[in-house]
Amino acid sequence: MIRALYTAASGMMAQELNLDNVANNLANSSTSGFRRRRLQFEDLVYQNLIMPGAAASQQTTMVAGLQVGLGTRSAASEVIQLQGDFSQTGNPLDMTIQGQGFFQVLLPDGQTAYTRAGSFHLDAQGNVVTQQGDPVQPAITIPPGATSVTVALDGTISVTLPGQTAAQQVGSLQLALFNNPGGLNSTGSNLFLATTASGDPIIGTPGGSEGLGSIVQGMLEQSNVSVVDEFVQMIVAQRSYEANSRVVSAADQMLQGINSLGR
Repeated sequence: MIRALYTAASGMMAQELNLDNVANNLANSSTSGFRRRRLQFEDLVYQNLIMPGAAASQQTTMVAGLQVGLGTRSAASEVIQLQGDFSQTGNPLDMTIQGQGFFQVLLPDGQTAYTRAGSFHLDAQGNVVTQQGDPVQPAITIPPGATSVTVALDGTISVTLPGQTAAQQVGSLQLALFNNPGGLNSTGSNLFLATTASGDPIIGTPGGSEGLGSIVQGMLEQSNVSVVDEFVQMIVAQRSYEANSRVVSAADQMLQGINSLGR
């Protein structure tokens, strides 16, 4: 009975973490470029009461054996890389990636971070930066007084200055691609950091031969969270938690029955 208590408790703790993940997905359902996560579980070690393949006699072996599982645990949170819907903003510095890839951002500590959120702004020096003030890479500076900013599908940025009719190129965006984007480390603020699991970034021109997506100006990629799906997952997690709690109650009642035998 003690084994059943701990096994059911592991299921309750796993579903508690599952509900935490659902809550985070729902909280970020309006976060630009957010990628929903799905929790993955794995079973724990097994107690071998009879080892499969053990000798049953001198000529035969046990076909199945007798193993009792000791519960479950949360193993990983898979990042779902499906692209979110696009919303038109009309802001020339709002950009989205149609396809694969990440924008590159230079952090204050010198590290390069990666993001799908293309809501960019200009700082006091005219540099294109994120909402936190981190400059995009390669660095792009918009001259003061520019009357228009145009971003091509390949990331080329051109501006029109007062008194001029011809557009002037001021820089070009480059995107990063990872063999395993699920291995990126989420640091908050819509940013990811490369890890040994994600591999080194593959840098290239948007829409190029590396399989990178193209840049669409004046639009933002919304979160890929489906509120309906998350509510379904929330109900499933709740029902699984309740089922495990019933096992705890049943095991407790059986232990009470055993304790009362000596009375």
